[in-house]
Amino acid sequence: MSQLVVLAFSGGLDTSYCVKYFLAQGKTVHSVTVNTGGFSEDELRDIESRALSLGVEKHITLDETQNYYEQCIKYLIFGNVLKNNTYPLSVSAERIFQALAVARYAKNVDADYVAHGSTGAGNDQVRFDVAFTVLIPDIPILTPIRDNKLSREEEIAFLQQHGIQQDWIKAQYSINKGLWGTTVGGKETLTSHQYLPDSAFPTPLSKNMPEEVRLHFTRGELTGINGETMPPVQAIQRLTQIAQPFAIGRDIHVGDTIIGIKGRVGFEAAAPLIIIKAHHTLEKHTLTKAQLMLKEQISAMYGTLLHEGQFLEPAMRNCEALLHSTQETVSGTVSVFLAPYRFHIVGIESPHDLMQSRFGKYGEMNNAWTGQDVRGFAKIVSNQAMMFYSVNQQL
Repeated sequence: MSQLVVLAFSGGLDTSYCVKYFLAQGKTVHSVTVNTGGFSEDELRDIESRALSLGVEKHITLDETQNYYEQCIKYLIFGNVLKNNTYPLSVSAERIFQALAVARYAKNVDADYVAHGSTGAGNDQVRFDVAFTVLIPDIPILTPIRDNKLSREEEIAFLQQHGIQQDWIKAQYSINKGLWGTTVGGKETLTSHQYLPDSAFPTPLSKNMPEEVRLHFTRGELTGINGETMPPVQAIQRLTQIAQPFAIGRDIHVGDTIIGIKGRVGFEAAAPLIIIKAHHTLEKHTLTKAQLMLKEQISAMYGTLLHEGQFLEPAMRNCEALLHSTQETVSGTVSVFLAPYRFHIVGIESPHDLMQSRFGKYGEMNNAWTGQDVRGFAKIVSNQAMMFYSVNQQL
């Protein structure tokens, strides 16, 4: 009986090569495409047709979009997570959930092998390998592109030898679209000094008239836009439709890869950046200083572990529990001004707003303490520094 390989399949050159490579070895292949919000129905049908034409015994499409939101994106919002204060972890998070879904499928069908088409130069190889190693440790991992150190030309020649004559001309830019943003890689991102041209970003500027959008949050989750209530996934998609045509959310992330080298990647992520900024502003009004300080530390750890493929690390569940517990009062409406290439927060409305006039107005008046209270407080809080400078006769 032929050995079964379950292959994480995108339909591109690398995974197409993997199919033919495994078939040439006499193996049976099940290709699995995992949708985390980045594929249209037409795109998914095209990928399935491509897989079947390559000779797979079975092609499976798994929709993980809702799980991806509930188990990950929600916590990225709760934590206001931006890697290096820039990148909303668009692909980092997405790849983990694709790997988890493939691993579960491989286990369910008693696969002899599980495979992915990652090269040996990027982060994705680690993310797939970690998920497979933790969830299905007894199923060997096959990675022919990485192991054989194949060039693009060698892959194309192999496919042609096996009757695949598809035009594999490489696009000038590599695009990866998902629910939590789109990444863009190309010649400029391989340098340290060049920025991506407008034409490299998938969504062109098509809106020029500024507008204001109202985002409604319930316990930290985006649950409505402009007065209309909707599920969070739908709200993210709706905000993308509204804001992306302004060419908002474009940037280049410079970061440390899991394998130790520096890398740059472009992205457009209007909805994630707006949501995180709006949510963080709402938190500034509704959480205490200590809560905000604690969250910053936990959020940084959560984002780093996620980026490095450690979603299954038990500490992640601890981080999620704390982040979730901070969101009880993070409800209200945030108004956001949108214009070409930029946005800013107008303000918030919340029944939990701690900036209420009955306690005082910053810089003007107070209602909860006296001037004498402040004198005493200032004397006590400065006491140790006063003693230090007195003893050491500095200044």
